[in-house]
Amino acid sequence: MSNSVLARVGRALLSSWTRFNDRGGWVMSSHVAMSVMLALFPFVLFIVALAATLSQNIDIDSLIELVFGSWPDEIAAPITNQVRKVVSTTDSTVLTLGGVLAIYFSSNGVDAVRKAMVSAYRETDERPFWRTRLLSLTFVIIGGAGVLVAGTVGVALPIYVHFFAEAVPGPLLDWLDSELINTMVPLVLLALGVAACHMWLPGKHHTLQQVLPGVLLTLFLWGVAGAGFSYYLARFASYSATYAGLAGVMAALIFLYLMSAILIFGAQFNEALSNQKEIRQSRPTS
Repeated sequence: MSNSVLARVGRALLSSWTRFNDRGGWVMSSHVAMSVMLALFPFVLFIVALAATLSQNIDIDSLIELVFGSWPDEIAAPITNQVRKVVSTTDSTVLTLGGVLAIYFSSNGVDAVRKAMVSAYRETDERPFWRTRLLSLTFVIIGGAGVLVAGTVGVALPIYVHFFAEAVPGPLLDWLDSELINTMVPLVLLALGVAACHMWLPGKHHTLQQVLPGVLLTLFLWGVAGAGFSYYLARFASYSATYAGLAGVMAALIFLYLMSAILIFGAQFNEALSNQKEIRQSRPTS
C-alpha cells in the first residue's frame, strides 16, 4: 500500500472520528443498541416459528447458536439461556398473528439501523414510511431465511465434506472440519448482513465496491472490540455487583452499544472516503 493511500485512509479515519463525536454518534449508537436489543427476542421467535412451519427436523439450538455465534461467550450465554426458556414455552408450530407481530417488532431494530446509516452517510431519505417499513420487514424475513439456510448448510456440509474426504485419498480436506464450518458460516452471514446494511438501508443505493472499505473496517473493529470486551468481562468487570440479576442483560446492551458505534463509524468512514474522491476528481488537471 502506497504512502498516498495510507495518508488518505488516515485522513478518512480522523475525519470519521471527528464527525462521530461532533454529530451525536454516541447518542445514535445507544438508540440502535436499545432497538436491536428489543428486536432480538422477536427475531429469534420468528426464526423458530418459520423453522417449525417449514420442517420439524430443524435443530432450534443450532439456529439460536447461529444468531449469537459471533457474540463473546460471556455475553451470549445469559441471553441464549433466556431465549431457550421463551422458545420452550412458546407454541411456534405455525406463523400465526404472534409470528407476524414478531416480524414487525424485529423490523424496529432494522429501522433504527437505517436511520443511523442515513445520518452517517449524510443523506436524506425521501422514501415514504410504508416503503422504509417494507424494507425493514424484508431485511427481517430475508435474515430469518438466511439463518435457516445457514443452519441447514452447517449441518449438511460437514457430512458431504466427510463423504468426499473418504473418497479422495490423502489429507486434502482435513483442515475443513465441522468446527471450522460452524465458525465460518456465522461470519459469512454477518459479513453479508453488514454489507446489505451499507448498500440498501441508506437514503441512496450504494454498490459493493463503494461500501467495501467500511464493511471491512467494521468487521475488523468488531473482532477487536469483541475480543477486548470479552477479556474485560472475564478479568475486570463486576456487573453482578452493580446490576444484580440484570448483569447479563446490561453486559449485552453495552456490547451492542459498542457494535452499533463501530457500524456507524464504518459508514462515516465510507462517506469520508467518498468525499476525498469527489475532491480529487473536482481538481483541475494540469
